[in-house]
Amino acid sequence: MYMKMRLVVMNYLEFAVWGAYLTCMGNYLGVAGLGSEIAWFYAIQGIVSIFMPTLMGIIADRYVQPQRLLGICHFLAGGFMLGCWWQGAQDGFGAELPDKSSFVFCYTLSVAFFMPTLALSNTTAFKLLKDHGYDTVQDFPAIRMFGTVGFIATMWFVNCAVWGDGGGLSFTLAENAYKFQYTHMQFLVSGVLSLLLCAFCFIALPQCRHEAGHGSASLAESLGLNGFKLFKTRKMAQFFIFSALLGMCLQVTNGYAGPFITSFKGNPVYVDTFAANNATLLTSVSQVSEALCILTIPFFLKHFSIKVVMLISMLAWVFRFAFFGLGNPAMPGVIMFILSCVVSGVAFDFFNVSGSIFVYQECDSSVKASAQGIFMMMNNGVGATVGTLAAGAVVNRFCSWQDGYLLGDWQACWFVFAAFALVVAISFALIFHPKENLKKSTVIGH
Repeated sequence: MYMKMRLVVMNYLEFAVWGAYLTCMGNYLGVAGLGSEIAWFYAIQGIVSIFMPTLMGIIADRYVQPQRLLGICHFLAGGFMLGCWWQGAQDGFGAELPDKSSFVFCYTLSVAFFMPTLALSNTTAFKLLKDHGYDTVQDFPAIRMFGTVGFIATMWFVNCAVWGDGGGLSFTLAENAYKFQYTHMQFLVSGVLSLLLCAFCFIALPQCRHEAGHGSASLAESLGLNGFKLFKTRKMAQFFIFSALLGMCLQVTNGYAGPFITSFKGNPVYVDTFAANNATLLTSVSQVSEALCILTIPFFLKHFSIKVVMLISMLAWVFRFAFFGLGNPAMPGVIMFILSCVVSGVAFDFFNVSGSIFVYQECDSSVKASAQGIFMMMNNGVGATVGTLAAGAVVNRFCSWQDGYLLGDWQACWFVFAAFALVVAISFALIFHPKENLKKSTVIGH
């Protein structure tokens, strides 16, 4: 039980780091004079995810214990994230960044070292659960749920926290331009939490033993490149391809849900609505839904095939986007926003969490961390990069920044995204036919 508690803290901090800025960064970029480049900032996360998780997975499989590598990555990610905060602090609140290139440089290096930690934290949890005799299918989802709780906690914090002119910290739900969700202070929160997790990894997490090698290794095996042999298996190749296609949906709402909901403040009809003034708080309903949905994954994996579980996720993305297109911040339109956030839990968890379990069960012990890195590369790397840039092109086609708000035909944007998700779901249903499934819970490696 003590081991589970340590993994709970690890997951809580892992996602608290991300929750501080992921869904509200778009609002700050608009203020900082980088509003038209929102898509590129989220695409950077995808670009680094193409190679960094795989590289770190190889290192974790063969050279550095994953919990230690997790701590090292967070030390570097947190340091560069504090650099983003420092750049934003140079010219005060509510002003354009004086040195945009340095800000981009620090942000890029921060996410380059953060993105691999999503896979490394999974690998660490799986290894420690296995080493201590736990059932990963039954025990991991509940532990992972606390990651979402951490994400929610920092979302709420940056939504309500205000750093006043006099230097004092206060909290409010009312409109205030100094809220962390609109300022560089969100990066300070993320950086501090990342350094805290670094310390926790080295102080509180036990060793994760490497698997013993077998015989002489080839050059490809020594470099960890044998993980890419998974693409030779039809089932795994299809899984990774659809991971990329679904990954195209991942960062769309992270990047644009905040600016979209906040944009209603540019309309006198909605300027005083609670939703328009608390976009980060409203979108946190998505994470609440994720926390609850994670708990249902063992049930679904026990009673349904992996294909059905993933197909449910893909259909949920269709509704996620469509509900945004149909809603507005006032009653009864805000109900559509809430429904969009509710189905988000199914959309995200049913593929990402069950997918990571699927990859872990399907792969040999010598490439488990590498395989998680490849899954991350296809999902949050290739897919998220292409999807974010495509979404940015769609949004810039129908919307533009006016008086600090991203205004335009948002409904057309959301319906385009929904149509894409529907095509992916139909294709998946027709093409993906794995012979095995995860109907029965097993203790991995036993």
